[in-house]
Amino acid sequence: MKRKFLRSIQDQTLMKSPLVWMVLCVLLTGVCFFVMASSNVQPQSYEIERFTEAKDTIYSPVTVEDQKETEAKIQRSVQAVEEQYTISDNVTEERLEYINEIFDAAARVNQNAAEEQTDGGKGTSEDSENLLMEYESLLSDTILKNINSTSLAAIIGMETDQRKKAQEFLNKQVRSILESGVRSSNLNQKQIEMNRQIMYEEFSNSIKTALNEIAEFAIVENSFFDAEKTAEQRQKAASNVEPVMIRAGEKLVEKGEIITNEIYDDLMLVGVLKNDRNLLPYIGLALLILILCSLLFMEWYRQNVWRRNDVFIIFLISIGTVAMMKVFSLFDSNDTQLFLAIPAAVGVMIVKWLISDRMAIMLAVIFAILGSILFNFHMPGYLNVKAGLYLLISQLTGIYLFQNFKEKGEILKTGLGLLVANVFVISFFQFISFNPIEWKSFLTLIGFGFSSAFLSTVLTLGLMPIFETGLNILTESKLLQLSNPNHPLLRKILIEAPGTYHHSVMVANLSEAACEAVGANGLLARVASYYHDLGKTVNPSYFIENQMGERNPHDYLKPEDSAHIIIRHPYDGAHLLRKQKMPEEIIHIAEQHHGKSLLKYFYYKAKEMDEDTKESDYRYPGPKPQTKEAAIICICDSVEAAVRSINEPSMVKIEEIVKSIIQDKLMDNQLNDSPLTFKDLHRIEIAIYEVLKGIFHSRIKYPEVAAREDK
Repeated sequence: MKRKFLRSIQDQTLMKSPLVWMVLCVLLTGVCFFVMASSNVQPQSYEIERFTEAKDTIYSPVTVEDQKETEAKIQRSVQAVEEQYTISDNVTEERLEYINEIFDAAARVNQNAAEEQTDGGKGTSEDSENLLMEYESLLSDTILKNINSTSLAAIIGMETDQRKKAQEFLNKQVRSILESGVRSSNLNQKQIEMNRQIMYEEFSNSIKTALNEIAEFAIVENSFFDAEKTAEQRQKAASNVEPVMIRAGEKLVEKGEIITNEIYDDLMLVGVLKNDRNLLPYIGLALLILILCSLLFMEWYRQNVWRRNDVFIIFLISIGTVAMMKVFSLFDSNDTQLFLAIPAAVGVMIVKWLISDRMAIMLAVIFAILGSILFNFHMPGYLNVKAGLYLLISQLTGIYLFQNFKEKGEILKTGLGLLVANVFVISFFQFISFNPIEWKSFLTLIGFGFSSAFLSTVLTLGLMPIFETGLNILTESKLLQLSNPNHPLLRKILIEAPGTYHHSVMVANLSEAACEAVGANGLLARVASYYHDLGKTVNPSYFIENQMGERNPHDYLKPEDSAHIIIRHPYDGAHLLRKQKMPEEIIHIAEQHHGKSLLKYFYYKAKEMDEDTKESDYRYPGPKPQTKEAAIICICDSVEAAVRSINEPSMVKIEEIVKSIIQDKLMDNQLNDSPLTFKDLHRIEIAIYEVLKGIFHSRIKYPEVAAREDK
């Protein structure tokens, strides 16, 4: 029967796996985050057909390149590039050389004729036909084929000054025309242009005719199509074309506008048509939530937040805060900026008060990141940094300022601090935007900030008692209530087991002093000490402090039966505490205050009767103390009982007992599961000794008492 009881206690202990509970809550939290944020990573979809009226004004949820339009723009740009031509300098110089050849040959012929006249040469040299023949003999065949004899005769007949002037004129004008480039398409135009230039010069008609013929001969095609250069210019033009982008937030179609093919293609491109889903944003969101939940789990684990109530609080606060942001986001827009009115600081202030500052800061960061997604106006790939920054600063301000919700001054300070922080952040957003301040809109946003601060304060005050009462959370005020001697369970101990009550009060004094020495919760240790031996009220007379001189009932029992009664009392006490819905912290301390220690007296007594007695049958089933408070009460419980058993207590004896009990707990591995260090144990030893020294200090003996004692 006894072994069956011990196994049942151990099974119940194993079933209470806080790690499994924590993992389940983290996973469920992550799933809820994903469900609420999933619609924000995909654009809102519409059922639209071509050539119908748009039922809503639709904006682009993403920034994307319209490749079709970009290609069309590139094509237009390439087509606009003119064909590139290369001017041949060789042709230009060749034609100018022909002009110079005509005039230089004429000058040479005339010079020879002049010399012959001076030397008294034959008259045949003066004959014009012979002169022309000599002139033509000096010219190249190309010139002779293209310029008739009449024009050449006119050139020979020109005065030297006129000829030089005509040569310079033709060189200048032809060079200018040829260097500008002459193509087959504009050859006639260039020749006509040259003719006009000659027409306005001061030459005789016969000379003008000759110059026109020479110009027409000299001006030829010298600009040829360059395929390589044309391709290079077209490539350059194509590379200079900016991509046609559809920007996030850009209006695609106005309500009532006809859906043309072009508009339909744009709607399809940005992914707002029904059944046009992309799985990649969901994968990205899942990765982000996995990271956030991993950080949350590691923070839980690091802070040893193993209590189910604490885990459940974090779960409720996380789901509630994100759900509240989701509701606000449904009515938010880029114009209204409704996220400024969210009382985001409520959840983290409650977490700070009920759990820890560090956990509250971790949640504030997580909520800010999720807020930047929830308030992205359903534009995938866009994070609303303004919303995330505002939520983060508001929450951190609440965490820093919130100290005690039961003091009105602290509440007012927190609310005013939140208001100031919100106004400063809103002003920062307005001033940094470079837009002119519209005071009506600005005051509206300030009103949102006031609403956020006011609602955060009021909701915190309203929700805090609900969490404390509904989840049976242990707070300082509740501990003070439980320490009232008129509490039914304390009166039960006092009436049914008065010795146990006195013992519990002594343990409370020792435990509180020891906890304060190592930074543990002294008030929790004191109150838990009051109730730690509640199970003794089931069989009070079987515990020596309640026997009051009566015969010890264990004298009539076998050692194993006595051990069974003694071993049951932590778990009987836990049962009574649970029945009265006492806080879990106090219940756990009642279960753990003996750990798995050995009931030595009855074990050795049974060992004398039977050498095969198993030690495990005389050990408490545990669990061992899990917290500093439980470990300290475990030590103080043994110290108080040991010191009370000394007939003539002295400081030396008390010090030895305290040291031996702590050493015995260490050697028996009873403190292995607690976070106490060796330095903590040394401080605990000193604190316990100081309290006991104050209780058992030496007193001055009165004369009558001293004489009576001497007698």
